[in-house]
Amino acid sequence: MGGTAVETLRESLRGEVIGPEDAGYDEARSIYNAMIDRRPAVIARCADSTDVRTALRFARDAGMDLTVRCGGHSGAGLCMADDALVIDLSGMRWVRVDPAKRTAQVGGGTQLGDLDHEAHGYGLATPAGIMSTTGVGGLTLGGGHGHLTRAYGLTIDNLLAADVVLADGSTVTASPDEHPDLFWALRGGGGNFGVVTSFRFALHPVKDVGLAVTLWEPEHIGAVLDWYRTFLPAAPKDLNGFFATLRVPPAPPFPEEIHGRRMCGVVWCTTGALDEEGLAKTFAPVVEPARPAFHFATPIPYPGIQAMFDELIPKGLQWYWRGDFFDRITDGSVDVHGTFLENIPTELSTMHLYPVDGAAHDPDREDTAWAYRDAVWSGVIGGISPEASEAEAIRTWAVDYWEALHPHSMGGAYVNFLGADEGGDRVRATYRGHYDRLAEVKRTYDPDNVFHHNQNVVPAGG
Repeated sequence: MGGTAVETLRESLRGEVIGPEDAGYDEARSIYNAMIDRRPAVIARCADSTDVRTALRFARDAGMDLTVRCGGHSGAGLCMADDALVIDLSGMRWVRVDPAKRTAQVGGGTQLGDLDHEAHGYGLATPAGIMSTTGVGGLTLGGGHGHLTRAYGLTIDNLLAADVVLADGSTVTASPDEHPDLFWALRGGGGNFGVVTSFRFALHPVKDVGLAVTLWEPEHIGAVLDWYRTFLPAAPKDLNGFFATLRVPPAPPFPEEIHGRRMCGVVWCTTGALDEEGLAKTFAPVVEPARPAFHFATPIPYPGIQAMFDELIPKGLQWYWRGDFFDRITDGSVDVHGTFLENIPTELSTMHLYPVDGAAHDPDREDTAWAYRDAVWSGVIGGISPEASEAEAIRTWAVDYWEALHPHSMGGAYVNFLGADEGGDRVRATYRGHYDRLAEVKRTYDPDNVFHHNQNVVPAGG
């Protein structure tokens, strides 16, 4: 793409246009996962939906590939492509809360921390992720789960409407009453259908929550998982807890004597009683499988629990991940977790099982594109390292772990946990019987598959 073309685009947009010759290019093309090193032709940092339409039209007229970047947290790096035009929504980062209606209108480039902060000022929140730097857009379009999922459902269960720039450059609002087929597809169908420039969410009365972290020695993983797989699904919906295998971070609240040690554990969040007596009662059962090596519980503002991993795993690390859905934790999978806990390759590599039951089971499977309403956990295996020299080691560990665990899964995965190298069959498995319906919606709204740098749904008949 020549300098003249970049200047033409620059003159057409209110937002910033960044080309390879510009000083900020390398920073603008960098994303959360440092394993992704791609060189787009131009980055259009859009200021508003008119900029989005202009950039989209420019790319189509020029016959260019197109990607969309929200928060840049795509582990697969789908928001960046070589020689493409990137529609970067980071200039559209805003939140407007209506406390009377308990809703929030959110710009397409907003990060979760922005939404959490603004809603918290009114004692409100919505379930969305576990890191404040994640983009609202990518997380929501994939379905979205987090600390509040058992209490209030998936992020898409709290989506009320979305403003979308379509492949032909037109703008529509998708909601239960307008373009309901598109609204259905947006709720879990990923970035296949257009550029969402704003979202409207339902909020819930959440200000502070109870945070707890419980860790056990590796030899207790069998007893812990046997207890956890029964305890949590039977627990009140106001209690959430994701299971993890990990090395203990060298940071508070963990005492120095366990830093770096391999452990299994649960990160808990409760919206129940937050006083000392209430927290003690809620977490009293953690001693049942085995005596914990560490247990810590405290009330914390909701934005605080959302930001607790930000410094531990910041932008710029090497990442490789794989995921799957699980409706049960089988005895065989317990053995797999124990084996791979023992050979975690780096200090940050980990495995998480996020609960997607409770309120997430309330909608019917046909209500949204999310096809796994019968799943109980959404699992992810993350190989993570600050060192590029360890990229192959973390990839090998994650793939080997996934291959050993996959036979115990439901067959598909949370779309945001799919790797770029897993292929179309995995996308189909993720959408189960919804894939053909998604393909029909794709044919209606993006028949030329303009939006294909994603976990792609091919237009029906294409």
